[in-house]
Amino acid sequence: MNEVEVLIIGGGPIGLACGIAAQQAGLSYVIIEKGCLANSLYNYPVNMTFFSTSERLEIGGVPFMSLNPKPNRQEALEYYRRVQESYQLNIKLFETFEKAERLGDQRYAVITSKDRYIARNIIVATGFYDIPVLMNVPGEELPKVRHYYKDPHFYAYQKVLVVGANNSAVDAALETWRKGAEVTMVITGTEIGQRVKYWVRPDIVNRINEGSIKAYFQSKVTAISEHAVDILTPDGLVTVQNDFVLAMTGYMPNFELLKALDIQLSDNEKRFPSFNHETMQTNQPGIYLAGVVCGGMDTHTWFIENSREHAGKIMQNIVVSNK
Repeated sequence: MNEVEVLIIGGGPIGLACGIAAQQAGLSYVIIEKGCLANSLYNYPVNMTFFSTSERLEIGGVPFMSLNPKPNRQEALEYYRRVQESYQLNIKLFETFEKAERLGDQRYAVITSKDRYIARNIIVATGFYDIPVLMNVPGEELPKVRHYYKDPHFYAYQKVLVVGANNSAVDAALETWRKGAEVTMVITGTEIGQRVKYWVRPDIVNRINEGSIKAYFQSKVTAISEHAVDILTPDGLVTVQNDFVLAMTGYMPNFELLKALDIQLSDNEKRFPSFNHETMQTNQPGIYLAGVVCGGMDTHTWFIENSREHAGKIMQNIVVSNK
């Protein structure tokens, strides 16, 4: 088996930051990523623009140069690739974590889809974008239903139903509408989400007000069929003819992975994982959390810019523990 002091699960921005911190601390490490480099960012919509400015997305002291005040997905992918080039991090792509077993000498035996490792410490930096929150309605398994939205061109001239009222839903609604789609939105609340990017929110509100995009507020999808969707509205049940459903209902961390590592989760709906905010160590010795995964279902607490510091906290604690 390959033996390292730190095994990092997740090769996104925070996983890379942890790798850099381990490298700078002189610790042997490996990063395991089940997809491509910065896999979650790769799965963002192709036209996605970050809310943050480029300097707040920087890691490892590598400057992030953007053509615009707020960088887009493509610029971010190129930036994090350049970070990898700069540090030559020990990262294993398209390799999935499978399980870990605690050994008697305070080490962990880790099995992945491609290899086996012995690690003194494990960092979970898996984010939250890989598992969608389901609507749990009949027909949700149909091929026409998508929980990820990529490119608006695919939906040109189609009848598109968008579920949700936050950034992902608003971007999907506006972009597909501008490609000629007939767009309907289903929103559980009374208005478009207040967290929608401030330069985008007026656009969607105006499109709804003028009738270009139809929106059902205080409503929910109750069933999906091959050519239609049933929507329960305050005025009763409405059936809308439909080609595609974009269910932008949010995402959640991989709780099964956390439970497999015996990390405690809170009993409430937020399912907060247990960890020390000073060291980022969980209730399991030698297992740490970094990044968005720390927030459980409260996925609007942690972002790249306010969780970059997790890497330094973790490495400092590991170095102190090794003395």
